[in-house]
Amino acid sequence: MFGDLSFSHILILLVVLVLVFGAKRIPEIGSSLGQGIKEFKRSLKDATSDDPPIAPPRGTAPPAASGSVPTGGDPKRLSD
Repeated sequence: MFGDLSFSHILILLVVLVLVFGAKRIPEIGSSLGQGIKEFKRSLKDATSDDPPIAPPRGTAPPAASGSVPTGGDPKRLSD
């Protein structure tokens, strides 16, 4: 895809970039792009190195919070 880019093509692309973004803005764009790539790689590394969460045993129910609404059965109606 990019195999037929010659030096003149690359030079024209750079000139267009300078005209569109300005000379001061291009290093900022490159810096933010580099930081984004670093953050993406770091998040991939963190995601692959994390252990999978341990699921609770199936036979136990999660503890109920005090003062919570009881579950099960038909819902109570205030008026008919």
